[in-house]
Amino acid sequence: VQLVESGGGLVQPGGSLRLSCTASGFTFEAYDMSWVRQAPGKEREWVSTIGKSGETYVKSSVKGRFAISRDNDKNTLYLQMNSLKPEDTALYYCTSVVNGAYKRGQGTQVTVSS
Repeated sequence: VQLVESGGGLVQPGGSLRLSCTASGFTFEAYDMSWVRQAPGKEREWVSTIGKSGETYVKSSVKGRFAISRDNDKNTLYLQMNSLKPEDTALYYCTSVVNGAYKRGQGTQVTVSS
């Protein structure tokens, strides 16, 4: 199982980014996928989940600004992030529980600053 995130970077407040996570080594379409994030000095927190059937769930503090999606043909998970705030600064990870084992990628850094 491999999860590889990309798309992070430095953006000004109010800006947008789209994170991607390319999955391999398992049947991507059969699993729920999630994004979590961890800011410096803080605990990791859940951000959003998309089920294998396409249902979505999002943390209340990012609702209306972030949108999770998936492309099963490309084995890719996305997180569209709009109206970014400094408090969104964190290392963002793509995660899933595959065959009972928690998997995550190496993360992609998002920094929101003027």
